[in-house]
Amino acid sequence: MRSIVYTKPGASSVLDLVDREVPQPGPGEVRVRVVVSGVNPTDWKARAGGTYGDALPFPEITPNQDGAGVVDAVGEGVTDLAEGDRVWLYMAAASRPTGTAQEYTVVPAARAVRLPEGTSFDVGASLGVPAMTAHRALTTHEHGPARLSPGALEGRTVLVAGGAGAVGHAAIQLARWAGATVVTTISSDAKAALATAAGAHHTVNYRDEDAAARIREIAQDGVDIVVEVSIPQNAGLVADVLANHGVVSIYANDGGDDATLPIRPNMSVNARYQFLLLYTIGDDALAAAAEDVTTALRDGVLPVGEDAGLPLVRFGLEDTAAAHDAVEGDAVGKVLIDVASV
Repeated sequence: MRSIVYTKPGASSVLDLVDREVPQPGPGEVRVRVVVSGVNPTDWKARAGGTYGDALPFPEITPNQDGAGVVDAVGEGVTDLAEGDRVWLYMAAASRPTGTAQEYTVVPAARAVRLPEGTSFDVGASLGVPAMTAHRALTTHEHGPARLSPGALEGRTVLVAGGAGAVGHAAIQLARWAGATVVTTISSDAKAALATAAGAHHTVNYRDEDAAARIREIAQDGVDIVVEVSIPQNAGLVADVLANHGVVSIYANDGGDDATLPIRPNMSVNARYQFLLLYTIGDDALAAAAEDVTTALRDGVLPVGEDAGLPLVRFGLEDTAAAHDAVEGDAVGKVLIDVASV
């Protein structure tokens, strides 16, 4: 099989296209013929040394956590999946050498989730990190809900920072599906159009208007949940718009590793700041996210493509390095790698 590998951390040039033996699934594992691999910031950051530093835990690693394809073989003890099942994959390369930038990958059976009928491989490869992160961000409020479903966020207002990104896109879609009023901050008319296509009720251009005043016009009692990508840049805005007992779910460090929080405004509304990282939230939270995301798929939620607010940027497997560079360069939309034909 064709496989992308790296044996040392570094720039995208460390990625090589090689031929490897098709792997065999062990007990509790499945082998998936990968059709589409999804690329996220976590993938290039891990490759660059952000996860393991200079000492890789495996002789070689195939990158990319997310993907979609067809179950090709099942290991001993696997009963929930069978050969021929169409699946979406998450955390394929988490503490493992077998990511999705290859024609076949082996993953624990729990990390392969059956795709509902009619859901494309493009959608499947776009879930994983973005959709599950968004799910977690929307379920950390002190008063719940812990799970998402239609009506679960009824009466709540959700502010999504950076609604044109992949996590922001998923957060908009899931929050609207769950019944919330969704506000998102954007930096241009083009990104406003994408956020609106994703389902945002309101867009606020933080470059052209007083974002806090505009958000307060929309949500006079404040925002219940903030899905935050850059707390170093947005700490002041967030403190100005939080509702009493509001939560700020922080999933990235865009803008730097250090932030200054205004104490009095946060104290006065009993604010909660919830940091989150998909890889350490625990199996129960991962399973809940996978189940709820799949339910949303059955309801026709989480489409991708420009009409749905998330343009697709495609590469071939041999161009995986360019795909990583595109994500590192903040490409607008979802970067996908076409690994095999359907």
